[in-house]
Amino acid sequence: MGNHLPARHEVAENEKWDITDVFQSDEAFYQTLNQTLEKAKQFNQQYKGSLQHVQDVKDILTPFTELLINIDSMVNYSELRLSVDATDDAAQTLNAKLNTSLGQITSQLSFVESEITALSDEGLDQLIAETNVPHYFKQLKKKKVSQLSPEVEETLASLSPTFDSAFDLYGTTKMLDITFEPFNHQDKSVPMDYATFENEYEDHPDPEFRRKAFKHFSEGLRKYQHTTAATYNMHVQQQKIEATMRGYDSVIDFLLSDQEVTREMYDRQIDVIMEDLAPIMQKYARLIKRIHRLDDMRFEDLKVSVDPSYEPEISIEESKDYIYGALSVMGDDYVDMLQTAYRDRWIDFAQNKGKETGAYCASPYATHSYVFISWTGKMTETFVLAHELGHAGHFKLAQSTQPYLDSEPSLYFVEAPSTMNEMLMANYLFKQDDDPKFQRWVIGSIIARTYYHNMVTHLLEAAYQREVYNLVDQGESLTAQTLNHIMYNVYQQFYGDSVQLTEGTELTWMRQPHYYMGLYSYTYSAGLTIGTVMSQRIKNEGEPAVQDWLKTLKAGGSLSPIDLAQTAGIDITTDQPLKETIAYIGELVDKLERLTDEIEG
Repeated sequence: MGNHLPARHEVAENEKWDITDVFQSDEAFYQTLNQTLEKAKQFNQQYKGSLQHVQDVKDILTPFTELLINIDSMVNYSELRLSVDATDDAAQTLNAKLNTSLGQITSQLSFVESEITALSDEGLDQLIAETNVPHYFKQLKKKKVSQLSPEVEETLASLSPTFDSAFDLYGTTKMLDITFEPFNHQDKSVPMDYATFENEYEDHPDPEFRRKAFKHFSEGLRKYQHTTAATYNMHVQQQKIEATMRGYDSVIDFLLSDQEVTREMYDRQIDVIMEDLAPIMQKYARLIKRIHRLDDMRFEDLKVSVDPSYEPEISIEESKDYIYGALSVMGDDYVDMLQTAYRDRWIDFAQNKGKETGAYCASPYATHSYVFISWTGKMTETFVLAHELGHAGHFKLAQSTQPYLDSEPSLYFVEAPSTMNEMLMANYLFKQDDDPKFQRWVIGSIIARTYYHNMVTHLLEAAYQREVYNLVDQGESLTAQTLNHIMYNVYQQFYGDSVQLTEGTELTWMRQPHYYMGLYSYTYSAGLTIGTVMSQRIKNEGEPAVQDWLKTLKAGGSLSPIDLAQTAGIDITTDQPLKETIAYIGELVDKLERLTDEIEG
């Protein structure tokens, strides 16, 4: 039980990703870093002040894009290095060096967008009409109103590492400073660390163990609540200052502008789920309490699976059959990408000391995606893997179709392909076995992992985040007490009296890095809404729906999220897709209850 995680160098090679496609070695990285610094200076000397006409802008697009792709490769490489082992000195040094240099590089390039936005509307319209990155220029045209003077933009760019320092500090506190005391259970000393709690203890089948683990975990977090709150406050105050400088009354509007999402769409996502999904999830909580015969349903019981005794084990090798089987509906090219990901080690499965928690997909434009996961052998991880490979499939299609500047879609859409894959996995598993226990396990997994994670955990984070920014907009500073209070209230509002909010619930905000990534948390539910409706389309219509979806994925960032969803046959300007998704979750919970009645007889 997480007692002895191996050091990184002790892990088998086939469980680790091979990142030499990005850079052959750290030396090659440093070489590219120095070259990029030099090229950025030359680029600045050659072109700064000369982008007066449409043709001038066209002429610099290629060298400008090459520099951006280099930056993209370096940023990804640094993350890939550091996230698998935060204790690795060489990775820490490399990350620190990159952070220092990035500000120098981006400040040399900031004039480009300043000078482009200074062109007339007619000039910008010409660039939209005559280049292969029309959406990029459409976005710049919109930015005109919030663009500051070139000098100020350059200064802000050179300060960018400082703006990221809150996030770095949060990671340092979380991964290196917070330590947890072991705790006693049945006369045995049980070790505790962040990764083991989140990967193993949080959903442990024994309620006494689970509750003890949560108590000790919370005590460890609590010691650092003031440092973490000060770090987060530093981050949001910086955002407020920049939002004000750019003429926005609210940080929320400032952060939404890049996503091409209206305030109404953002608020609707949070409000409808808080209102309509809450009673369904309260019913689910009562069902968990009944199945596990709990004396009371507590916050730390929410993650426990419906039937822990029925958790199929699965090896990395066995996962291939499920991944290929579930996602084969996407076509041969897509399956080929999945096979390559396993064969060429795009995936880091290892569990080792110093590895960060969670899962993610990094997608450097110049190479291909990489998937980060900690494989514990539980069947539910096929969902996690299908999710991250959904990002990989999306970026492969988008990057091979779109130029760099139009390749990355709005944050609002980015979680749709990944969550759609989870639904394909669920639909596939349903067909594998009609045993009531297996069916219940599948539904339990979809609710506990896909929907709970994306529509509840991340949505409650979004509701919390909205309250935080409302305070910041009013000129307030944030303390641990304030953040604890907001978090507790959000959970209280959602769960009512169906869940007892144990001491430690209020500290949940300390566990999530998403707060440092703009308005990211709410996009999971937005993505899953599109993903759910799309998976139903594929299930009911087959190939025509698949083709619509592939076309949507290939569009990358060349369309707004509304237009992307439209390409997939979904209208997100109304609340209908969201209502449909919530109704579907309601049906799943009802089915879960019926299967439980059947099993318990």
